[in-house]
Amino acid sequence: MQMQRNLPLFDIEIAGRFDADAEIVLYNGDVDDFLAAVPDKTVSLIVTSPPYNLGKAYEKRVEIEKYLEAQAATITQLHRVLQDDGSICWQVGNFVEDGEVYPLDIFYYSIFKRLGMSLRNRIVWRFGHGLHAQKRFSGRYETILWFTKSDDYTFNLDAVRVPSKYPGKRHYKGPKRGKLSGNPKGKNPSDVWQIVAEEWEEAFWDFPNVKSNHPEKTVHPCQFPVELVERCILALTNEGEWVFDPYAGVGTSLIAAVKHERRAMGSEKEAQYVEIAQERLQAYFNGTLKIRPLGRPVHVPTGREKVAQVPDEWRDDDVSSDEG
Repeated sequence: MQMQRNLPLFDIEIAGRFDADAEIVLYNGDVDDFLAAVPDKTVSLIVTSPPYNLGKAYEKRVEIEKYLEAQAATITQLHRVLQDDGSICWQVGNFVEDGEVYPLDIFYYSIFKRLGMSLRNRIVWRFGHGLHAQKRFSGRYETILWFTKSDDYTFNLDAVRVPSKYPGKRHYKGPKRGKLSGNPKGKNPSDVWQIVAEEWEEAFWDFPNVKSNHPEKTVHPCQFPVELVERCILALTNEGEWVFDPYAGVGTSLIAAVKHERRAMGSEKEAQYVEIAQERLQAYFNGTLKIRPLGRPVHVPTGREKVAQVPDEWRDDDVSSDEG
């Protein structure tokens, strides 16, 4: 895990309402109320994971049509506050009802398209652990819809390149025959739709989700990791620009923003999460916040760990497991 640099203890200034001169804004209340105070074309990147309407403790379950209708109204306002060269990264999973899966990214697509936005990537974020299922395959991925407001958008590829698997690979024919074919800064971390078969394992955004043993874990039941947001921020914004999370939760997006010298803005209706977000931001600036380092490989068991070995109780051929 990564500990932030040790800095003198001090109280950071977090504005409770939109302030054009603030560095960090965290509003406790409804996102639509907050957006009413934000001027047009203020924000460079909107990155969030909206409430999934899955009946969590902090959600009131409604019919999916009503849920999407309410979300469409909010997204219209988000589009208004987004700069012309800005992006929206909308991270969603699936809505499940009576055992049937409704892929939320598909439902959301038309909402963004009606606003004239362009989908640049549908990024698959996979993780190795999650809820098990008994009558369908266990879900191990979520998606990020990356939309831009115009064709003239910020994209800093060099800031997010990943190491090449074969840096010494050379062109084998044509005018560049014998010359190195890769980029010394690394390769593009492509989404799953841009890959060839042998790159399948490398092309996913393979970040562990935030479960009980993750260093960033808080009480939030659907917390995503800081490094997931970092790649979006580095690629789609420049230093000093506003990053906005309309469903800020415990402040993950805000932490990722300030970590990379961006201005951070968030709204969150749950007072408990706002308090935790404030504490996490304070811990970041005081050098005590635990963050999983960007780019660290996902742990792979060696097989020597006891939990990675087949238990004696399972060695009987007659024994089966209900786990998915």
